[in-house]
Amino acid sequence: MKLEIERAVVRAIETMRENLGEPLTIDDMARAAMYSKFHFSREFQRVTGISPRRFLSALRLQEAKRLLVSTSLTVTEISHRVGYTSVGTFSSRFASCVCLPPTTYRQLGGFATMIPADSCRRATAAQCTTIRGDVQESASSDLGLIFLGLFPSRIPQGRPVRCVILRRPGSFVLDEVPQGTWYLLAHSVPAYRHEVLTGDADLSVGFTGPISVRPNVSMLRVDLQLRPIRVMDPPVLMALLDVRKAVLEDGLATAAVG
Repeated sequence: MKLEIERAVVRAIETMRENLGEPLTIDDMARAAMYSKFHFSREFQRVTGISPRRFLSALRLQEAKRLLVSTSLTVTEISHRVGYTSVGTFSSRFASCVCLPPTTYRQLGGFATMIPADSCRRATAAQCTTIRGDVQESASSDLGLIFLGLFPSRIPQGRPVRCVILRRPGSFVLDEVPQGTWYLLAHSVPAYRHEVLTGDADLSVGFTGPISVRPNVSMLRVDLQLRPIRVMDPPVLMALLDVRKAVLEDGLATAAVG
């Protein structure tokens, strides 16, 4: 039964990918999955961690990322290709999720020189928790730098509430984590990747959550395993760390806060 449901979700995702510029409805997606729309929405969220609409929106921005670094299309042309009728809405949404405006993202070749954390989420020491754990890799991984971030949802977009960058799998610490419910998401660009990034196919990813940070809890233990990204994983929308600048300062293994 699990395999059947996963196949249905994959059919829906393939339909999304093939129709990014079209006004797809939940009915359209459910029809591709061959489920009722109510059953489809519930199972899709259970398998992927986010709703079908949010997954479609993420795929559209992922395609926009690819087009920005692999074509000479204008930002307006790209916005229309991925289903936006307003370039202003597209640019605002892109900047919010990727943490870079479309033009800047293109200029940087699809990478970010640093990962900005959400500096607005501050709390007193009594309200904060330290999260410690280990990152493990799958046998088939070819890892470069490893980014770990805490996000309010299952999709890695926008500024993480706290983040850290590791040179290799192993122990990590996230200090001063505010109260709330978070997801720990990780990704790593392959160490051999030196050219422009045009997709997520080579990424290793991992996630765990939800993680509840409550008052009077000083420390939580959370472990995470990296694995090759799958079709059913939400796209990584935030700009990836620039692995081309592999000669890094000694402070890299601490939080990359901007």
